[in-house]
Amino acid sequence: MIRARFASFLTLLFAFVMLLPGHSYGQAVYGSIFGTVTDPSGAVIPNAKVTVTDVRKGTSETATTDASGNYSVTHLIPDIYQVKVESQGFQTSVSDNLQVSADTGAKFDATLKTGAQTETVQVTAEAPQLKTDRADVATIFNERSLEQLPTFNRNFTNFLLLSPGTTKMGWSHASSENPQGSQQIFVNGQQFAGTAYELDGTDNQDPILGIIVVNPNLDSVSETKITSQNYDAEFGKAIAGIVTAQTKSGSNNLHGTGFWYRRSDALQARDPFTQFQKDPITKRFIPSTLWNQFGGSVGGPILKDKLFFFGDYQGTREKTGNSFFETVPTNLVRSTCLSGAACNLSEYLNGGQNQIYQPGTATPYAGNIIPAGQISAQAVALLKQLPAPTTSGTVNNYVASGFGIFNRDAFDTRVDYNTTQNLHVFGRYSFQNFSLNGKGAFGVAGGNGFGPGGFAGQSKTRNQSLASGFDYVLGPSLITDFRFAYFRYHVGVNPNDAALTPMKDAGIPGINLGDSFTQGFSQLSFAGNSSSDIAKAAGISEFGEGLDVGRCNCPLIESENQVQFVNNWTKTSGLHSFKFGGDIRYALNLRVPSDRHRTGEISFSQGFTSNPANTAQPGGSALATILLGEATGIARYVSSTTSAAERQKRWFFYGQDTWRISPKLTLNYGLRWEIYFPETVNGKGNGGLLDLADGNVHIAGVGGVPLNMGVDNSYKNLAPRLGVAYQFDDKTVVRLGYGRSFDIGVFGSIFGHTVTQNLPVLASQQLNSSSSTTGVFTLAQGPAAPTPIVVPANGLLRLPDGINGRARPFRVRIPTLDAYNLTIQRQLTNSVSAEIGYVGNKGTHVFAGNNPDINPNEPSVIGFHPQLANCVGAATTNCNVAKNNRRAFFAPFGWTQDITYFANAASSNYNGLQTKIEKRFTNGLQMLAHYTWSKALNFDQDYFAIQPHHGLVDFNRKHVFVLSSVYELPIGRGKAYGSNMPKWADYAIGGLETSGNLTWSSGLPFSVNYNECGSDIDAGPCWAAKTGSVSTNVGSLQTPASGSPFRQFFTPVAAFTTNGASGGGFTRPAQDTFGSRNSLYGPRYANVDFSIAKNFTITERASAQFRAEVFNLFNHPQLGNPNSCIDCAGSGTITGLAGNIAQMRNIQLGLRFQF
Repeated sequence: MIRARFASFLTLLFAFVMLLPGHSYGQAVYGSIFGTVTDPSGAVIPNAKVTVTDVRKGTSETATTDASGNYSVTHLIPDIYQVKVESQGFQTSVSDNLQVSADTGAKFDATLKTGAQTETVQVTAEAPQLKTDRADVATIFNERSLEQLPTFNRNFTNFLLLSPGTTKMGWSHASSENPQGSQQIFVNGQQFAGTAYELDGTDNQDPILGIIVVNPNLDSVSETKITSQNYDAEFGKAIAGIVTAQTKSGSNNLHGTGFWYRRSDALQARDPFTQFQKDPITKRFIPSTLWNQFGGSVGGPILKDKLFFFGDYQGTREKTGNSFFETVPTNLVRSTCLSGAACNLSEYLNGGQNQIYQPGTATPYAGNIIPAGQISAQAVALLKQLPAPTTSGTVNNYVASGFGIFNRDAFDTRVDYNTTQNLHVFGRYSFQNFSLNGKGAFGVAGGNGFGPGGFAGQSKTRNQSLASGFDYVLGPSLITDFRFAYFRYHVGVNPNDAALTPMKDAGIPGINLGDSFTQGFSQLSFAGNSSSDIAKAAGISEFGEGLDVGRCNCPLIESENQVQFVNNWTKTSGLHSFKFGGDIRYALNLRVPSDRHRTGEISFSQGFTSNPANTAQPGGSALATILLGEATGIARYVSSTTSAAERQKRWFFYGQDTWRISPKLTLNYGLRWEIYFPETVNGKGNGGLLDLADGNVHIAGVGGVPLNMGVDNSYKNLAPRLGVAYQFDDKTVVRLGYGRSFDIGVFGSIFGHTVTQNLPVLASQQLNSSSSTTGVFTLAQGPAAPTPIVVPANGLLRLPDGINGRARPFRVRIPTLDAYNLTIQRQLTNSVSAEIGYVGNKGTHVFAGNNPDINPNEPSVIGFHPQLANCVGAATTNCNVAKNNRRAFFAPFGWTQDITYFANAASSNYNGLQTKIEKRFTNGLQMLAHYTWSKALNFDQDYFAIQPHHGLVDFNRKHVFVLSSVYELPIGRGKAYGSNMPKWADYAIGGLETSGNLTWSSGLPFSVNYNECGSDIDAGPCWAAKTGSVSTNVGSLQTPASGSPFRQFFTPVAAFTTNGASGGGFTRPAQDTFGSRNSLYGPRYANVDFSIAKNFTITERASAQFRAEVFNLFNHPQLGNPNSCIDCAGSGTITGLAGNIAQMRNIQLGLRFQF
């Protein structure tokens, strides 16, 4: 019924606009030129002929002014255009330098002088910078900015940080799953995944991780527009802005580029916290690092004025060295325990603290020597895979050293064909291939990796994008364009020993099961990762494969595919320009993860060989536990199938009218309808969804449960858009905008991850010891086989206690944002404009905190339990309710476990002042400066909609100032200074160019906690209440005689031993109450990236450039937030740089050639 009604509506709407007369305006992937033609007295000139010519391609479009003297030429590919205006009785006016950008209208008014039409007047004025046709909040970076501004790794997504209202997150996706380097950036208070990426008018965003699919080579992009709020109704599926990019196309002249950039550790400054002393093996402060990026582009004509081609290639080769200490069995252990003799662990006695005992008894092994007959042959086989120590001692006795390799290759091809003046066809194909390899510290035995972020494994990613389409002028008042697009994001990650069966070879059954997903080493853990934990447990370093030991979520298969069809229509009538269209997408996703290693995460605790009767000094050794062949825990993923995939249809429709009420006033209004159908799975039993109302997992395709698990659709996602632009005078415009937008979320909030990583497809087997002195299986026996999941005939599987289930609302719930802005723009000079504006938004059904899921079965704090509110402050034993009894789903279903609920149930709020000054490139200078003063609020993720968790967003930076510029020094031949200097002098001092980005911002907020929290609450956060002023200062770097350097950010206080105790501006809150969330700001951020380049003219059409780029020019350390415990050891100390957003000075050299 809904579909039939909407089809009827579209039919009537189409028939209506077909009858309207007028000229048509362009779509968002194109730009337009519009304006008014007048005579010297100001009277309008009707029927004037306006010819717009693409300077590079030679193609032309014509228009005729209407009775009001207005004209518009649309569907223009972003480029530089010439505008010629002719009318009988007037001189011809020609302007040669109008820049047209996508999704933007360039206003150009022409005044014709009386005279013969054969006379031509050359107009040098450029189009004014005032935006008078829309009210979006946007920033455009042209080709000069993309090529010249210093950008680390030449990463396209970094340009988002140069626009107002943006903040970079302190974490990033693993490089094995995000090799394209998509940055996680918050926009106007909204999550990074809410930012949509479009390439040539088609979707370019992965719907699962929320990242860009094809991160384009900067030499392939003609421009990018970053719209943070209030975009046209044509755009959607985004609540944090849209980044649109247009690839370059060929022209009538053959043109191209070539480039090579290089960085190495020789030009890199040291991290003061981690590189304060030389590596004991390499004798270097900084690991050996080499980064090279090279490539080029070429474009030109195939048929002049008709058929054009463009192509580019970019390769990156990165090699990073690393070395670190590990702990392996000593030579004494190797010569006794691993050689068939009595096992001598006397070196681990540690003054008796690690005396080992016969399991479950108080009988010690004399001298810490275990009889040879009790040593597990399976343990010996495993431990023999570890290398011999390189130094003496029982801790940090092995130094591992190696390299990680990261290779990237990418290319784009594009063809444009102007078949007729009314029909333009294009096609583009983009391909990116990534290979990431890191060996483990222990070779075949795995361990910590030498790859980026400690990665040990092999990751291969292949991203592809195809876009093709046409635009067709059906008449003087009607234009349509069509797009077909397809992208594929495919990741395959495997452990280095994927072809081996070391657990089976060691004689341990039930682990290497004969399929490709259970090959290789298990993850073997003996204590914490720190040397002190290892010493305390008398253990060794973790080894094997897995996410925790080698940062390898492997084996992993992630294959995402999307097909897209887009059709837009434009029709104008008089002062109205109506646009409408549809965007149909079909997404498919297959993900087989190993967040819990499929060959098992096996633990060996020291408790198994400890003395249960001696609580003061129980002793024990984790190394002894494995040697005795006893595992004390195992956890692993188990799948019933590895082919379960999700599918989803997304239908978007919109209609919009741009009404130029008068030359001063433009009204832009529209409505968008987004339909996200409930996802389905690709077969019976290939998915399940937990229903919190009945406690059952609804199994897809079983019994009466449909393949979408019975989730209802929502057809109410209507997004109104409104924009008003009023031009007070020739130099001032006021814009007012409002718009609602929707988003798909991330990590499975409405698509992917949830249903196919749930029962019955994926289960987590977890076996733990019943006590500290017992095991769960012997290595000779192997772990018990996982209990098969039996699905009832009716498709309703009761979720057992102790098994995590994944749930969503049983009606599609979409993150929603209402955004609004008021902006005043003033043209200061012909090339400089300034803006000041208020930007705000209100989020509904968004994430709680930084993750899309919450735990609705988390125990409530006693005083906040709905049935125990009267217990606050009361001395009654009835208030001491057991922790599990305070779980919401314990009473109805008996669940004591956490539940993963993708609720989209929180709200957020953002208010900001955003100012901007922009100078168009003139006299060798281009500049963009902006300042943002903002406040973003949301709910933290620990609790389900509880007021004490409302506070500043974790990524809220109150003040942000950014300045970026490109400046060609006025020295050299043809310049203001030395215009006639000899060529040799010009080669020496001419052709210099500088560019840079300056960023200054306040710090990130953090919550201050206290040590005695467990005495006050047994669930939830441990926040101290801010009750006074707090003095903070980054101070100077302190280098203690032992340990790592640190900075003292705030002064520690005495322990908060009682409720109400205060110190340092904070107070321990009353029992069962919360303190203050994100009550302090961390250190400020200040950074300058600078580039200087020397240009050399080779011929009239060819030139070369040498450039040096310095990232963090002043080597300013970007400090991370401090240890936030107000009364703990190390309180207030900063011990490292800010994660993912900081680096010390790094110099990059480059050569460029262009013709």
